[in-house]
Amino acid sequence: MPENLDTSAAAGGGVEPLPSSAMATAYWIAIYRSISDLDRHAQYARIAGPAIAAAGGRFLARSSEFTSLSPDSAVRVVLIEFPSHEAALQTYRSDEYQRACAVLGDAVERDVRIVTALD
Repeated sequence: MPENLDTSAAAGGGVEPLPSSAMATAYWIAIYRSISDLDRHAQYARIAGPAIAAAGGRFLARSSEFTSLSPDSAVRVVLIEFPSHEAALQTYRSDEYQRACAVLGDAVERDVRIVTALD
């Protein structure tokens, strides 16, 4: 199967072509369902922020003020722009970002996605 097809469950198990440009902008979307330890979340942010910035990540939104149009329990949404899908993925997998995640531990419940922009 070609590498540019998304067959994830989130895509309904179907096949959806991904943008062809390896350098297309990508967005890291984190939806927090709960934050049980604000101190650990702040420690995470102090480590994660520089790791994200070093890879060209730019915070577009990070707030607890949003409108949800579907029933969910989200308490915070973060949107970060990266120069490419690969840059976002490498950041997530980096030692520095994983160190931030280790500090965060089970202090939050969240979903994190990397989405490639359309050409």
